[in-house]
Amino acid sequence: MARPIRPRNVIRIGPVQVATYYDGRGREKHTAACTAPRCGFCADYTSRPAAEIAARTHRCTAR
Repeated sequence: MARPIRPRNVIRIGPVQVATYYDGRGREKHTAACTAPRCGFCADYTSRPAAEIAARTHRCTAR
């Protein structure tokens, strides 16, 4: 059974949420996910600044 992801240190930049979590192997990962309807943007990064830059520069195409 897979262990659930427990996000921590969650911030919101516009419609995008940036969070830190540990993957299944215990490595720290950072994710940026857009919460706008029908957008679908979600990406994992190895550094927090990279995830925050992706959140700041994201433009939703679904309107």
